[in-house]
Amino acid sequence: MPKVSFYYLEVKPSFIKDKNKLKRFLQSLFKKEGIKLETLNYIFCTDDYLLGINQQFLQHKYYTDIITFNLAHKNQPVQGEIYISLDRVRENAQTHQTSFKEEIHRVVFHGALHLCGYRDKTAAEIAKMRKGEAKYLQAYL
Repeated sequence: MPKVSFYYLEVKPSFIKDKNKLKRFLQSLFKKEGIKLETLNYIFCTDDYLLGINQQFLQHKYYTDIITFNLAHKNQPVQGEIYISLDRVRENAQTHQTSFKEEIHRVVFHGALHLCGYRDKTAAEIAKMRKGEAKYLQAYL
């Protein structure tokens, strides 16, 4: 059984009510997408922490809501690390006039979809990503 874990750096872990339900759902997401999953670690953190990751590993000097890494060797089951800034998620929820609950889950699924091969650089890729996010949000919430 693939292992899904949640970690909290400088933030309180009170925003996901049923962690086991979300872990099972994420395992099923990978199964539905036809992607083998070994481990998936979500690290919830602050803007400043994620900015440091963004600068160190991607040479980007701006805030972002999520950074996703697949640490597995090619053609091996996913070993993912997904860093999520709760500061950005809160701000994005306000900007997009949605609840924090919906936005945090959208971002959680967004990271998982990246590990399933979804991209979001072109308009067509973004449309496919948004469709996937909406599909899993509707199924989960």
